Amino acid sequence: MPPRKRQQPKPKKNKSAFQSVGALLALFRIAAGHTQAELATLIIVSESKLASIEQGRRPLTLTLARELDRLLETKGALEVAVAHLPEMDVFPEWAAEYMDYEHEAITLSFYANQVLPGLLQTEDYARAVLSNDIPTVDEDELELRVAARIKRQDILHRRVPPSTSFVISEAVLMDRLGDEATYRNQLRHLRQCADTPGVTVQIMPLGLSAHAGLSGPFVLIETPEHDHLAYAETQRGSQIIHDPDGVSILARKYAMLRSQALNPFESKGLLDRLLGE
Repeated sequence: MPPRKRQQPKPKKNKSAFQSVGALLALFRIAAGHTQAELATLIIVSESKLASIEQGRRPLTLTLARELDRLLETKGALEVAVAHLPEMDVFPEWAAEYMDYEHEAITLSFYANQVLPGLLQTEDYARAVLSNDIPTVDEDELELRVAARIKRQDILHRRVPPSTSFVISEAVLMDRLGDEATYRNQLRHLRQCADTPGVTVQIMPLGLSAHAGLSGPFVLIETPEHDHLAYAETQRGSQIIHDPDGVSILARKYAMLRSQALNPFESKGLLDRLLGE
């Protein structure tokens, strides 16, 4: 299959988009009779972070927009404003093509042995993961990347979501990125995802004598045209695999990984035990 023509990188959002949402938030806050300090306390963020959002220097995330709509009784106005912001180039150039495929895919199959896939991450876990990038980025850039990662998860909740399978090394569940609350909330979210229609979660247990995924993580993709591709990342780059032989090798590895991993029912049981439930 010939490689798909690479799309041009998307332009960054105009700063005025953030400023417009921030100005709207400030308007709603004042109308509700709150100071920045008062509202920051209610939504459990720092006053400086709230000020940055209102000034357009930091994006308002969908999660926070929903909470603010509830507190300010704004009938979903902020959520709609955030959801309809224009796209921005927050992904590394070498990952941008994959993001296009992921957004359009009808089937996605993930093997992960380092961190949970972005489609399964909570906002706090995503922040903890991205905070470990070297070199580090400033707080505003970090928040942009977190918001973009969480936005990707919209595909799991669209009217016809992709069929999505995850095989995750148990070692990933042992790391406590962030803090204990982040860890437990992420485990709880993963357990909820395992019950989401169209989503299958399997845990690859530790201590196996045979393992088909020793060469590292990868993703299998089926497009709406029923083309089959694969994706793999390195430290500073990535590869979209179009070659049928290369995709076939990874598909066979994934089939073996699924047979070696705990089945979905057993995986839910493991997550319940980790949660103490």
